[in-house]
Amino acid sequence: MDFMIGCIIQARLGSTRLPRKIMMDLDGEHSVLDYVVNQLKFCKHIDKIIIATTTLKQDNLLVKYSKNGGLDYFCGDENDVLDRFYQCARNFSFSIIVRVTSDCPLIDPTIVDDVINKFIKGNFDYATNKLPLRHSKCPHGTEVEVFSFKTLETTWLESKKISEREHVTPYIYDNPKKFSIFNLNSKKDFSHMRYTVDRPKDLELVQKIVKKIKTRPILTENIVKLFTAEPELLLINSEYIRNEGYFKSILDEE
Repeated sequence: MDFMIGCIIQARLGSTRLPRKIMMDLDGEHSVLDYVVNQLKFCKHIDKIIIATTTLKQDNLLVKYSKNGGLDYFCGDENDVLDRFYQCARNFSFSIIVRVTSDCPLIDPTIVDDVINKFIKGNFDYATNKLPLRHSKCPHGTEVEVFSFKTLETTWLESKKISEREHVTPYIYDNPKKFSIFNLNSKKDFSHMRYTVDRPKDLELVQKIVKKIKTRPILTENIVKLFTAEPELLLINSEYIRNEGYFKSILDEE
């Protein structure tokens, strides 16, 4: 293989809705971020995992976390996350970038590998499982995006809106005529399932999931089986809105 596939985990401690959420405990031993990293280590098509954090003093803890865990890291702009991704990918000479956020402790490595496979075999500029944003069928907490360095560079050069800089990829999926895009659709609609960690009740739900499911990695099929057996779990965080941060940034621009 003559190209490098790098997974860049977007991470910071300054979350406004649930500060320091990615360092919060899930099972008495491992944090949210631990789970993100450990789940991704089961991927077959990722060559390197990077923690991409900010240059803020508070995020020095994530640099220390990376060093202690034998992980590579990169420190970049707090708000211009697109620039952080671009500089990180360029620094590590990634040909293909896998984007995952640090609040998805149950990211499914089989889905990540599937999206990577579709991206490579179809020679796409961008592949994901999260489109369309308002009607995505995938569980909230399994979103993954894959794109070429060339696509990232074009996006970095041409993105002007604050929302495009903060959320990295909107310029890509908002320009389907410019980029070749693939979306991996779930056969079933799992949009009612949410196990990202953005608010206290999200954390409560994920803590219950990791306690009840003993296998590692924890796959979507395991969680579907659990929710089918115990549907009351879905009510714990059912009031929260999907992609809340992105849609808020869009409203702020209007």
